[in-house]
Amino acid sequence: MVAGLGDMGFSLALAALGSALGTGVAGMAAIGAWKKAFMQNKAAPFILIAFVGAPLSQTIYGFILKNQIKAANLPPESYTYQIILGAIAGLAIGLSAWMQGKAGARAADALAESGKGFGNYIMVLGVIETVALFVMVFTMTALPK
Repeated sequence: MVAGLGDMGFSLALAALGSALGTGVAGMAAIGAWKKAFMQNKAAPFILIAFVGAPLSQTIYGFILKNQIKAANLPPESYTYQIILGAIAGLAIGLSAWMQGKAGARAADALAESGKGFGNYIMVLGVIETVALFVMVFTMTALPK
């Protein structure tokens, strides 16, 4: 008998997919902002990398959640429930990462153009990050003991 099957890695995979999309879109915007700076013979703000890297943490949340679902060592008759739970939670975490990347892209463009507002932009990314944290924590508390 297989024990501790968990969610088959769906929570991690979908969270990581969102992180990939989010870092990709933010990275493209940062590259565009740096190009504009170079074309104008201005210094390219390195701090834009903070916006690019922000969605990466959601992969960690997916990994933590995957491990918690597996560690719950639930009986085989609940495997379908575990897979659905992990997939939906992973999708929510991944969407948070993707939207955080899209917001990071706008933040990179705005900061590079104006040179102002870094704290405000980081706060917005933090609020979006909170969605992923809530999904992870609330899903872990929903696991049977």
